[in-house]
Amino acid sequence: MRKLMWLTVGFTGACVLGAYFYNPWLLPMAGACLLLAAISFLLIRWKCGFRIVTAICLGIALGLSFFNVFDLIVLQNARNMDGKTDTVTISVSDYSYRTNYGSAFDGKIELADRSYKARVYVNTDKELQPGDVISGEFRFRANLFTDEDWLNYAGKGIYLTAYQNSEFQDPVDFQQSILHYPAIWRNALKEMIHSIFPEDTEGFARALLLGDTSGIDYETNTALKVGGIRHVIAVSGLHISIVFGFLYLLAGKKRLLTALIGIPAVILFAALSGFTPSVTRACIMQILMMLALLFDKEYDPPTALSFAVLVMLLANPMTVGSVSFQLSVACMVGIFLFGEGIYNRLISSHYLGRGKSKLSAWICGSVSITFSTMITTTPLTAYYFGTVSIIGVATNLLTLWAITIIFYGIMLLCALGCVFLPAAQFLGGLLAWLIRYVTGAAAVMSAVPMGAVYTKSIYIVLWLIFAYVLLAVYLLIKKKPVMLFAGLLVSGLISAVALSWVEPLADDCRVTMLDVGQGQAILLQSEGKNFLVDCGGDYDEGAADVTAETLLSQGIYTLDGVILTHYDGDHAGGARYLLTRVATENLFLPHAEDPDGVGETLRNMSGATVHTVKEDVIIRFGDAEITIFAPVSYKSGNESSMCVLFRTEKCDILITGDRSEQTERILLQRYQLPQLDVLVAGHHGAGNSTSEELLQATRPEYVFISVGEDNPYGHPAQQTIDRIADFGCKIFRTDENGTVIFRR
Repeated sequence: MRKLMWLTVGFTGACVLGAYFYNPWLLPMAGACLLLAAISFLLIRWKCGFRIVTAICLGIALGLSFFNVFDLIVLQNARNMDGKTDTVTISVSDYSYRTNYGSAFDGKIELADRSYKARVYVNTDKELQPGDVISGEFRFRANLFTDEDWLNYAGKGIYLTAYQNSEFQDPVDFQQSILHYPAIWRNALKEMIHSIFPEDTEGFARALLLGDTSGIDYETNTALKVGGIRHVIAVSGLHISIVFGFLYLLAGKKRLLTALIGIPAVILFAALSGFTPSVTRACIMQILMMLALLFDKEYDPPTALSFAVLVMLLANPMTVGSVSFQLSVACMVGIFLFGEGIYNRLISSHYLGRGKSKLSAWICGSVSITFSTMITTTPLTAYYFGTVSIIGVATNLLTLWAITIIFYGIMLLCALGCVFLPAAQFLGGLLAWLIRYVTGAAAVMSAVPMGAVYTKSIYIVLWLIFAYVLLAVYLLIKKKPVMLFAGLLVSGLISAVALSWVEPLADDCRVTMLDVGQGQAILLQSEGKNFLVDCGGDYDEGAADVTAETLLSQGIYTLDGVILTHYDGDHAGGARYLLTRVATENLFLPHAEDPDGVGETLRNMSGATVHTVKEDVIIRFGDAEITIFAPVSYKSGNESSMCVLFRTEKCDILITGDRSEQTERILLQRYQLPQLDVLVAGHHGAGNSTSEELLQATRPEYVFISVGEDNPYGHPAQQTIDRIADFGCKIFRTDENGTVIFRR
């Protein structure tokens, strides 16, 4: 029995409880689990299964005790900083980078005689480098709460997020330490890759070698995700195994030399990748493998994985909240549980010549690894990313062979570039074509209809549950009719997709206010027509993803129209990304100033009929009607917002963009508005919108508020909520209710 494995299972479960459900009662629970472990230990002689129970209970008891001590010593100081503003000194650990809100970098802060890693946001164009020190007033957010984004930060050891609250002093250089060298070398490698590879392939090369995806454009990132091969640019076990394979051949397959070269090399590679949880796990397991080779000992992968997980959780129990950690461990578990069985079944299949050729054996190996990892990672990718790639197996077969060649090529060219850059640049131009093959293949495969499905549809979620119930039944029964189960799985998927596409068509009137955070995206549907009002949110790509996945899950590949109320980023920023995934026949833009050139960008890329709205526009289809009220001001900003009135036989919905009370009154003076079923609160529920006059004139039954959780603007304002409540309206808001659907 693998005692360490079951002990680690219990320890990991305890860390999950601590990270996601922290409560003082966890310590008494540790005592209870310790008691259960003792009782189970006494019962071992009657049944072997009690050994497993003993190990798991002991692991839970130790894990809960350790988490409580760790919280008291380490996490409590960070927790106490949540929401506070303080003047602090921050040492810069890595190079700063540009964001939508200034610059950001990772740094260290001293709190209560302990150093804490923090993600820091500052308003400066100056590049900060490892070794710089800045001082100033910062507002803090502790990354120790159940929101998955914050837990993901904490899982990487970043317990605090700091936001600049006042001007800080110019950075002061201090002597760089050895701890800064990986960041410096990583930056040097980025510069070398920039010098070697053409612009269109540089980002992919940098991501593949170092895990830095900042140079991957939205279209490529989407193609990799939908095509099912985005894992290749998230540095993990695949990359560590490639590095080890190279070193093993370089050492002439000699055990001692492999260990002497390999152990420092994989540690250095992990450091250059930033010691992300996934690469750290792979690094520990690879070192254990090399040590097993060196001392001629048996290497047991499940035990090695258990040891790696235990070491990482002892260093930081919040690692369980890291998405990369969860996916990395899930991949290994899938290979251990299902890889060999799938491979054996495939290798004995007459369709592949019963594995008689190297090609068929390679195909069987690739398919078995892909399928086995998909089984255990699909629930995680569905939950975190909302996408399940169906075409992923085929895409992996087409591209993984090339990934290994590209990875080796990048390493060798970076070394060559240090000696003779022109030769490296020439060869980099050749290798770029193989990179273009991978990204092109991903783009082609991602465009296959039903190549991916999305959990925005409840029917797809139900199908996933059905699939795993089916898998459980398959594993439990002795006789395994593969074709029957495959047929049930495929027919279930087709049924789920069909229901996802057909169900919205049954509504005479359907309005979907998407949860895009602090922004707005509203889908209007009737008579088989689909119009989108706005597409913007907390960040542009995220708003586009939420919107595109909602549309694609309903089989909407082309919209009848996109209406942008105004050009502010939280209403229009995601549109250019959305239109790379979902086309539109018509684009309605306000006749207003456009300082950021949003409208011009959309005109050049959309391929749609563009309507610049200077006067009111009425769109009729069947018994439905959309009226677009032209802006009352040409100046950019909230007051240039267009308003949209959506009317059918069964509902009336008004969207006012970000108009204030003043321009709401102009709307009321010019038009006789109907009594509304739904009013979308103006400006995300700001205090100076959704006026009493508008509520009095329209008497809406429901008021929807599109707003981000814990947004810095204080939306929705309490006076707005009170004002709406005074009129007896039912309020639905995306920060509390998520995506809101109204149907008649």
